[in-house]
Amino acid sequence: MSLDVNTIFQIAGIGIIVAMIQTVLKQMGKDDWAQWVTLIGFVVILYMAATMIDDLFEKIKNVFLFM
Repeated sequence: MSLDVNTIFQIAGIGIIVAMIQTVLKQMGKDDWAQWVTLIGFVVILYMAATMIDDLFEKIKNVFLFM
């Protein structure tokens, strides 16, 4: 997976959707659910970043022949 504009847009899209859902839930008085939605969104984006970092390290190992 290469880092391109699509990945940046996916992360931004997830952030916008999470922010909208959190705002709606807070206005409804469900603050605990709003915090869970924010946490789940953060974990999803963190997982995406971790996979990109893993791909980066694999490419570095291949460049320096540390297979």
